[in-house]
Parts: sequence; C-alpha cells; structure tokens
Amino acid sequence: MKKSLKLSPSTLNLFLECPRCFWLHINERIHRPRGPFPSLPGGMDDVIKVYFDKYRDQEKLPPEIEGKVEGHLFPDTKLLNKWRDWRTGLEYTNEALETTLFGALDDCLETEENKEKKYIPLDYKTRGYPPKEGDSEKYYGNQLSCYSLLLEKNGYPTTGFGYLVYYYPKKVKEKGSVSFHVKTIKIKADPEEAAKTVKDAIKLLHGPIPSHHSECEYCIWGRRNGD
Repeated sequence: MKKSLKLSPSTLNLFLECPRCFWLHINERIHRPRGPFPSLPGGMDDVIKVYFDKYRDQEKLPPEIEGKVEGHLFPDTKLLNKWRDWRTGLEYTNEALETTLFGALDDCLETEENKEKKYIPLDYKTRGYPPKEGDSEKYYGNQLSCYSLLLEKNGYPTTGFGYLVYYYPKKVKEKGSVSFHVKTIKIKADPEEAAKTVKDAIKLLHGPIPSHHSECEYCIWGRRNGD
C-alpha cells in the first residue's frame, strides 16, 4: 500500500478557506509566505495545560469554567499528554482514500449519556480581544469537528459539540503579573462533517488546480503578479 497522505485540522482549514492554496500546498509544495510566528500563544498554551492538569489531579474543574461546561476533565493525564503531542497524537486512516487525519488535542472532557461515557474536545485560545459573535464557529468549527472524528475513530464516542476556552488580557499588575478574562463557548463538533471535509479535500487534490479564490489575498496577489 502507498504511504498515506497526512492531513491535519489546520491543513483542512486551508482547504475550506481557499481550495487553490490548499491544492498548491499539497500537490506542488508551494506554501503561503509566512512572517515571524509569535511565540506567546504557544507559551500560554503550555502554562494553561499545566494549570488544567493541576485541577485534573484534584478531580476538579478550573473555577473559571465550573458550571460552564458539561462533564469533568478527562482523568488519564498520561494518555492525554500523548494526545497533546503531534508525534503521538490521535490518528485515523481512511484506507479507501489513502489518507490519515491526525491532530493534537489541548484537552478533553468526559461525561455520561444513558450510562455510556462520552467525550468532548476542548481547546484553549489566547487572543488580544474577546471573540466576536460567530467567529468561533467560523474559525474553529472544523478543528473541533476533526477532533471529534479522531476521538470517535479511536473508540471514544463524542457528544456532537465541543468547547473553546478563550483567555484574553484584562490588565497588568505589579511584578509582571497579568490577569485575564476567560470566556467559554460551546460549538458544534460534528465527526460526520469532518469526514466529509476530508473526502472533499482528497477529491479536489485529484482534480485540476482550482481557479483563484475571489476573497483570498494570496490569490489576489498571485493574479496581480502573473500567476
């Protein structure tokens, strides 16, 4: 069997945003230009994981999400840390499509429906300002749907929704201490929708290069420069 093509939620986000850029990214290895990548979100992500794990060990929820989410924190820290790592994270291979979807969860909740354990993907987001209405679904719906698909295919049935926990700055205090606002948003996380996105993305890759996307700034730049 040929080596599977590997896709991630972020790669599929590119497909949903601009099919042409996605086609070039995978088929021609032509990637969008990138500037310096800020390290603060990654650093925040690491310390938030440690913070959540402290409450996991106490079998509690962090107080800022208490009453705002269903269930409790996934109790198996060792397994969760594997899921958090891109190298050992959740994977699902569609043999018919010769494609593997992989992803790294930030966190997971465990709940119970009709005496059956169910699992809910949870992702931390650090940003400068509170999210606007509809932004969560627009920018992160596919990500949580992919996580739900990965959980389902690895034997962890899901609920059809997930949570985003936003941290955005409130004020700076003495000695470099920064306090944050925290906003928790529940959005749809549909594994069937993620599976369809994978299928549609592979179908596109096997076809001709798509036309320029009218709302893609990279396509607009390329067209102006003779692409």
